[in-house]
Amino acid sequence: MDLAGESIAAGHGIFLILALGLALAFEFVNGFHDTANAVATVIYTHTLRPTVAVVWSGCWNLVGVLTSSGAIAFSIVALLPIDLVLNAGSAAGFAMVFALLISAIIWNLGTWYLGLPASSSHTLVGAILGVGLGHSLLTPGLGFGEGVNWSKAAEVGTSLLISPIVGFSAAGLLLLVSKKLLRRPELFRAPEPGKAPPGWIRGTLVLTCTGVSVAHGSNDGQKGMGLVVLILVGILPGAYSVNLNSSHADLRNLATSAQLASSVVARHAPASPMASTEATAELSRFLKASGQMSDRTVPALSIKNREIIEIVAGRGSFRELSLANRKALRSDLYLIDATFAKLDGLDYFSNPGEREVISSYRASLGTAIHFIPSWVKFAVAVALGVGTMIGWKRIVVTVGEKIGKGHLTYAQGAAAELVAMTTIGASDYLGLPVSTTHVLSSGVAGTMAANHSGLQVETLRNLLLAWVLTLPVCVVLGASTFAAALYVVLNVMGLR
Repeated sequence: MDLAGESIAAGHGIFLILALGLALAFEFVNGFHDTANAVATVIYTHTLRPTVAVVWSGCWNLVGVLTSSGAIAFSIVALLPIDLVLNAGSAAGFAMVFALLISAIIWNLGTWYLGLPASSSHTLVGAILGVGLGHSLLTPGLGFGEGVNWSKAAEVGTSLLISPIVGFSAAGLLLLVSKKLLRRPELFRAPEPGKAPPGWIRGTLVLTCTGVSVAHGSNDGQKGMGLVVLILVGILPGAYSVNLNSSHADLRNLATSAQLASSVVARHAPASPMASTEATAELSRFLKASGQMSDRTVPALSIKNREIIEIVAGRGSFRELSLANRKALRSDLYLIDATFAKLDGLDYFSNPGEREVISSYRASLGTAIHFIPSWVKFAVAVALGVGTMIGWKRIVVTVGEKIGKGHLTYAQGAAAELVAMTTIGASDYLGLPVSTTHVLSSGVAGTMAANHSGLQVETLRNLLLAWVLTLPVCVVLGASTFAAALYVVLNVMGLR
């Protein structure tokens, strides 16, 4: 089979079709599961008819995906075991992708069926942790938990934990401030049945709904994009290992940055006779969760960095490299970037000038390996946008009717959405995945509490239960699905 100018085995071609289908199915389910939160306020305030609201939100989700930075996509990939990322085309790499997507889809569909606004972000992170734990149990020589990037998991987990607290507190506070500053009683009354709000209120609510939709598309759409790129790297490394669209200036900048970084590293690393394979093994060991620095770590980094300089020097394009060199280059670039990131966390390069050089180098590395093809963005955008327009009602009813005892007012809807839009947008800028579901539903709860409208305890209990259970359930799902997928890939599909 010939794809993207590259010949692949029939089994790999089948896997590519299945994996891409699952990745887009995940985004489709994510669309009608999460984005229903964005339209709940405009529907329950009679600002837009349901059919108009979901189509409008779907279109702006598409815009959000297409204009996203890609930072979150690679934050998600950074949670995965590094040996599986570097060997995405292996049987274990294939099993990893299947396990992640199947686990996330199962939990999302289950909570959607029950009408529970659970978090797709929590779902995917839990599945990733489960795959890492399963990989460590099934791989000889790995200690339990070695396959998990715990520091990155803690960073992502913190953002997922704090965001609903921010949503509840900020939305409630914004409502109280609005009552003090805005002397417009109609803002704080429940909508009249079947009657649309005044034009200026309607415009405000449509604007906030649009903002949440764009932010959701930008943040959540990236989660699927990162996995799609990983699939492509594993099956079509010649076309997707490195960014073949990098300009001659990009390569020249990479070579220059690598030379400067090499000088910095040389100040810290004595000469070493270490072979390239030994250097790779040393950096891979250091990057494990329990990996500690040794006197071989920085010399190994120096050796791999010099290899980058030799490969890139004098090249006008990555297309000039052979398939083998492209694959090797990606592995080296990924190892070097991850190693510098971990050393940065240890404050190893404390000199400000050195830190600036390393930061610039890592930006050049990112240009080469952290890229998302335009067609991937478009495919994910369509899947997420279409998903938004289908199956939205269950979650909308929960958010609109079952969180508070009173009807959602215009001001409550606007406050919850404005906070959600801002929180998700800030997280997108920082490259941190957050839960649209948790931020917005907690924002609605915060406005109900601030308005003394009362909260429905049963719904809050169910939301809290889903919030608490999502991570552990998806860890178990991810680990068990990984074991099953690995067996199928090895013994049924015959891939290695």
